Amino acid sequence: MNTSDDVAALGTILGVWAHPDDEAYLSGGLMALARDNGQRVVCVTATRGERGTPDPVAWPPDRLAEERTRELARCLSILGVEEHHWLGYRDGGCAGADRDPAVARLAAVLGDVRPDTVLTFGPDGMTGHDDHRAACRWATEAFARVGKPGAVLAYATHTPDWVERFEPALESVGAYMDDTRTPVTPVDELAYAVQLEGDLLETKLRAIRSMTSQIEPLVAALGESFFRAGMVEEAFRLP
Repeated sequence: MNTSDDVAALGTILGVWAHPDDEAYLSGGLMALARDNGQRVVCVTATRGERGTPDPVAWPPDRLAEERTRELARCLSILGVEEHHWLGYRDGGCAGADRDPAVARLAAVLGDVRPDTVLTFGPDGMTGHDDHRAACRWATEAFARVGKPGAVLAYATHTPDWVERFEPALESVGAYMDDTRTPVTPVDELAYAVQLEGDLLETKLRAIRSMTSQIEPLVAALGESFFRAGMVEEAFRLP
């Protein structure tokens, strides 16, 4: 899906994510391609990621929420995405939130945007994070309620090659919850896949790099070349 004609088939795209940076990691290139193509792209974020730090003394929740709000604004600007909605949930609290109001709020966004393609986590939550899993449940139920005829819901995944190359190092730095492993989907079973290169890859990397509070520790732990290589693939499967 690396051409404008390929991406045009996705129509209006709505991404439903849990924290600032989820959208860039898993769909930054796809969003940038669509925006370059003149398509409407809308992003929904459930929380402000205020607990996403190994150093809560330096980054107390209120301060980190403000910082990650600014970071997401910079990220989306780099990707060309101008429409964004916060759901306003507490970081780490989505799984325990009342499901019906959450689904209703998201269904209202879907009803207004009328997306042709909805991108989100799969039930695995990609890394097993409870907020990621909740975002999947909410998006899936909202899509079932108000998704327009012919629209497609797709879950983030990775190919076997990506998992073999990158999962062990990510596991070593604590990227996964409990015994969760990266979801893996054979290439011939993917709904959408993008292999990023050139200017498009640089755009995605700039967008992710704008998430300074999150990215600097990861790059320091894994190295620049590993980090860049891991950002090349974006893949989605059907439910």
